[in-house]
Amino acid sequence: MIQPAQADELINAVPLKPFDASYTADMRRVPVNGEATQQLEQNADGSWTLTFYAGMFVARLTETSQLQLDNGQLKPLSYHYERSGLGRNRETRQTFDWDAGKVTGTHRDDPVDLATEDGLLDKASYQMALRRDLQAGKEELHYRVVDGRSIDEYEFEVVGSKQVETAVGEFAAVEVVRVRDPDASRQTTLWFAKDWDYLLVRLSQTESDGQRYQIMLKEATIDGEEVRGQ
Repeated sequence: MIQPAQADELINAVPLKPFDASYTADMRRVPVNGEATQQLEQNADGSWTLTFYAGMFVARLTETSQLQLDNGQLKPLSYHYERSGLGRNRETRQTFDWDAGKVTGTHRDDPVDLATEDGLLDKASYQMALRRDLQAGKEELHYRVVDGRSIDEYEFEVVGSKQVETAVGEFAAVEVVRVRDPDASRQTTLWFAKDWDYLLVRLSQTESDGQRYQIMLKEATIDGEEVRGQ
């Protein structure tokens, strides 16, 4: 078993690699399938932009995080989330000012004003932190995440391995679930390809309002290399 200190050293050595992945997407209440994309690209100033988009018929979800890698640690700089359609529009904007020690912005038109803390992430950048932790063999998957107008503890559990069949082949994947309170209505399960820098190949989520959606990998490249399963 890898010790926590060893895992931290390994995580610090895990580089960020640009990737571009597209997925098929479907929602339970929407009669047509849609698509989703996730992309990580490096900016001219050395920072990175992580973007996720899912769209189908009248429903759309977009999420963007600008982040940087500071001494091996991910640090978000800004975050934007917007969900529209199905009668439930939502929007969140956050700015991380690490020098001032503040997170400011808006969540559903209400102000956000929080203090930063070491290791603090947004709702997109924690996904990259999760992938890096899995690459380093870390087993304790806990993250402090700005969620709306508060800072929440996100905990994940590796529940095993599974072969996941996709449009570009079958992948040996690690199955990870979000640990929530026993009476929580939201559920999230993710599958990451072990041989491809733990790229997300499948995600299944149930929202608190009962809306369910799933995405499955359709095609991807990592650092310019085409992703292929078995």
